[in-house]
Amino acid sequence: MMWYDGGWGWGGWFFMAVLMVLFWALVIAGIVALVRYLTSTHHERQSGGPYSTGEPGWGSKRAEDLLAERFARGEIDEDEYKQRLTLLREHR
Repeated sequence: MMWYDGGWGWGGWFFMAVLMVLFWALVIAGIVALVRYLTSTHHERQSGGPYSTGEPGWGSKRAEDLLAERFARGEIDEDEYKQRLTLLREHR
């Protein structure tokens, strides 16, 4: 029985194997890039994350919220809370 060898032969198999490796490398690199983009602090800052400076006074509002949380947890007393709040509001 004769075998037809009119195609690419072994070169075709090699070419297809290389393409398959490249395909899966691109898929994996794309997934890694997507995960890094979604979990990066750069993305968080652009979308209005905790350190965003998108609007004026926003950072000081966050500082006031943190100060209020510390006061609510009992980490600072009322006098210290008032002093720090006054200081924050003076330096906006």
